[in-house]
This record gives sequence, C-alpha cells and structure tokens, in this order.
Amino acid sequence: MGVDALLVLSFGGPEGPDDVVPFLENVTRGRNIPRERLLDVAQHYYALGGVSPINGQNRDLVAALEKEFAEHGPPLRIFWGNRNWAPYLEETVRDMAAAGVQHAAAYATAAYAGYSSCRQYREDIDRARAAVGPAAPRITKLRHFFDHPGFVEPMARHAVDALAGLPADRRLGAHLVFTAHSVPIAMAERAGLRGGAYVAQLRESCRLVAGLVGGDHPWQLVWQSRSGPPAQPWLEPDVGDHLQKIAAAGAPGAVLVPVGVLSDHVEVRHDLDVEARQRAEEVGLPLARAATVGTEPDFVSMIRELVREVDEAGLPHRGLGDPALRWTNCPAGCCLA
Repeated sequence: MGVDALLVLSFGGPEGPDDVVPFLENVTRGRNIPRERLLDVAQHYYALGGVSPINGQNRDLVAALEKEFAEHGPPLRIFWGNRNWAPYLEETVRDMAAAGVQHAAAYATAAYAGYSSCRQYREDIDRARAAVGPAAPRITKLRHFFDHPGFVEPMARHAVDALAGLPADRRLGAHLVFTAHSVPIAMAERAGLRGGAYVAQLRESCRLVAGLVGGDHPWQLVWQSRSGPPAQPWLEPDVGDHLQKIAAAGAPGAVLVPVGVLSDHVEVRHDLDVEARQRAEEVGLPLARAATVGTEPDFVSMIRELVREVDEAGLPHRGLGDPALRWTNCPAGCCLA
C-alpha cells in the first residue's frame, strides 16, 4: 500500500497563559512531579507570554512540507497531531480516517532512539489508531535521522554562523558544546537494539557536525533540562557545569549547539538562552548559540526523502555515520521506559 499522507507528530505546547498549567499536567501525568516544580516550570512559559514556540514552528514546518511535496512530489496531504496539546493525535487520526487516508508516514519531531524520542511516539500512534478503530489508517513512523546529511549539514552551518558571532579574538579554539535532553541513566541504557543507542547516536551526530565545522574546536556532548528527582541518576554533565569547567580551564569561548532538538522550543529559549547564558556570563565565558534546523530547506527535503524510503522498497538509506547505529524497524523490546 503506497503512502498517501504525511503525519507530523510532535510534543505540543500551550497557546496562551490559561493553557500552561493544564499542558504541564498532561506532560507529567502519572510521574508524581511535585506541584511546586510544575509551577516553577510554568514560569518559563509565562516569560514567553504563555505560548510555546513549538506550535508555531510546527505550523511553519507543515507549510514548508506542503510546498516541498507540491513542488517535488508525491502530492501527499499533510496532517499534524500532538502528544500533549491540541491538535491532539487522536483527533488528527480521526480527521485522517474521515479524509480517506489509507497509509500515512509519520515524522516525529525527534532524531534519535530512546523512549521519549521514539518508542513513546510509536505508543501514541498505536493508542490513537485503537481509539479510532477499524477506519484508522496504517501509520509508519519514519526512521531515525541522526546522521542524515539533511540534518547534520544544516547543524554544522549553524555552528559556523554562531562561531562567527563570538568576538574575533575568541573564535580560535572556541569549544563546541553540544546539548541534548538529559534522561535517567537507566532509560538511556535501554535505548536501541542493543541498549545505549540514544547516547551513541547523539555522539555520532556531534562527531559529524564537528568534523564539518573543522578547525581547532574541542567538542563535548553535555546535557540539559533535567527534570527528575535528585536521587535518581541522570545523564551528566549538565551544560551549566560544563561551561563553568571549561571557563576555569581557559577556554576562549564556546558555542552551544542544540543537536538534540529540532526547533527553538521553550527548553532551548529558557535552558540555553537564559540559564546557560547567565552561567557563562558569571564565569566570564563568551558564548554564542547555534540555531536549530527548523525549516532549513535541506532538512525539509530530508523528510521527503525519508517518506520515499517508506514508499519505495529498496531505496538506499543515506547517512554519514556508523551504519550499525542506523536501523528501520524497532523490535518489540526496544527503548523500554
């Protein structure tokens, strides 16, 4: 059965101040997050007017994809559904069924293996299809694209642009500080076919981007946006701690490269642009931040290519990194929570 639609599947975010706390309650349902922590995170959204940038960015992506498929084919219908806020995925799958969609490819806004970044989206799809019933279309999630040139090359260009934003006398030897969302170590160790793929794929992305940037720029993968209890081990080092460490060691400057995310959502705008920048200022470290891929033309074209992989059996799967970290079909026990 050929692919006749594309589903953009994302996290979701509030559209106004009244949405913020209900949205965060959706995100944290069943996780026993203290109420005070919820209200603390809410302030990050209120600082942006109560509107998460992610929904606007996804609308821009849908528009870019509609243009891409209209110009280059195949002429697919584009749908958008979220995990945690409107438009909710179940409603979107109902709309797809009503429109007569038979087989949709699903682009989830995450590049890597892992529970939150891959398996949970597959579970979301299964739940939504079950809720809609027999009329629900078949939905095939696109593969991980951590090493695809359509992702790696725009990230490298953005890192180069950010380096140019440092003072001229601080660019030579400036550190590339790659960031991704921290997760519990136990969860990271379950990611992928043989475990540990979340970290391994991220490191491969970092290596590839750093190689394209070139020059004498030490690089490190660090972690941001930890949200778990202090007693639970999560991936480290934290980005702020790392900036303090390299400043003490004499780094001339640093560029934050948010390789773990695809658009400038709240955890980029707050955790990097506010908290990490404040930490860098405190220790006197010149800092710039690379843009995310967003709707870069190469990235949008990459999504169309991934859809073609689903639609055309045997189409080569392009990647710049280790093929052992790249697979199409996830087994049942992959990336357990």
